[in-house]
Amino acid sequence: MAVAERLYARALFQAAEEQGRLEAVHRDLSEFADAVAGSPELTAFLTNPQVEPAAKVGVLGELSDGADPLVHNFLRLVAEKGRAGEILGMRDELQALVDRAQGRVAVELTTAFELSDDEAASIVAQIEEASGRTVEASRKVDPELVGGMILQAGSLRVDASVRGRLERLRHELITR
Repeated sequence: MAVAERLYARALFQAAEEQGRLEAVHRDLSEFADAVAGSPELTAFLTNPQVEPAAKVGVLGELSDGADPLVHNFLRLVAEKGRAGEILGMRDELQALVDRAQGRVAVELTTAFELSDDEAASIVAQIEEASGRTVEASRKVDPELVGGMILQAGSLRVDASVRGRLERLRHELITR
């Protein structure tokens, strides 16, 4: 995550929290960012360095009309500062801040084979107990792992897969 994205998201988070509008701001920015992600034309426009910031301010102002005023002003400010192409990263960082504030952690669980709901629930319960936070888990299957799992939570990655163990052993053999 870029430092600028983190700074802008943190400023928006603090302003929304101070004004008691965190839920609305989070929702509106997420919906806006999803719309940007779903429109290759808008993404290309916002990330194009040849388009003047003033043009981006105007477009973002029109598109965010009706959103929470903090989001509307935030998007215009981001465009004025030449950061309109970083809205998706700012949304992701805001999501992480909201999750942290609400005691949640998003986890991606990658396994070599499909887990049953009971197996997944057991793993999630262990993570919740260890972290003291509510876990929102997504699951993914990667047969190349051979066995075991990879747990990804933000920038934390725990590789307990057979493939990962084999790679670590190979690396250890090479470096000796």
